[in-house]
Amino acid sequence: MWDNAPLLRNIANALVSGSVLALLYGAVHHTVHRSETLPLRGVQLEAAPQRIDTLALRQVLRSEAGGNFFTVDIERLRQSLEKLPWVRSVSIRREFPDRLMLSLEEHQPLARWNHSALVNTHGEVFDAESAQPLPDFIGQQTGDAGEIAQRYGEFDRQLAALKLRVAQIALTPRHAWQLRLSNGMVLELGHEDMQQRLARFVTVYPYSVAIAGQDTGGGDQVKYVDLRYRNGFAIRG
Repeated sequence: MWDNAPLLRNIANALVSGSVLALLYGAVHHTVHRSETLPLRGVQLEAAPQRIDTLALRQVLRSEAGGNFFTVDIERLRQSLEKLPWVRSVSIRREFPDRLMLSLEEHQPLARWNHSALVNTHGEVFDAESAQPLPDFIGQQTGDAGEIAQRYGEFDRQLAALKLRVAQIALTPRHAWQLRLSNGMVLELGHEDMQQRLARFVTVYPYSVAIAGQDTGGGDQVKYVDLRYRNGFAIRG
């Protein structure tokens, strides 16, 4: 091998090339990781937050948006932002040469959950505080929230014909449904044929339930209607 001049030249060239590449990599790596190289000049929000605490948002950005344009840990920043109340999801992208573009999706509250949390319009439970008047969802576990949200929309649309709303919807451990309406009336729907039972209530309400209430001094006097009967229902004042 030592007498093979072309081979020796190729080996020497390869060693020189490898050394040059290593030096270049080291130089680039050192330059990129220096904070003064392409420092971040700002974080731009694509839309102003409506419910997110802007002070808490700034604190997270100051704490987590460290490094320069290349080295800022976007995944860590995203995870920290998603821990803030009212933040549902976060999208972050780099905009060369010195800026991060930040898109925040906020929770849109649909209801209160077990008097201690909130449910968003996707049927997800989240922790936040709101003074907004909202219906109450009562369930056994957070996994019930999606189904309750779906049923809430269906039942509320049915009751619109009577100009009533669902004030509270409860799903019991036996998977039975109970509604409390905006006039205080409680409806027992049971665990099957709920929409059909509610449709029957909507149909007969003006001719039976409302009249029964008038007989006792007003339509709001009927406080409880049990719709679980096959061919009728029971009312109680």
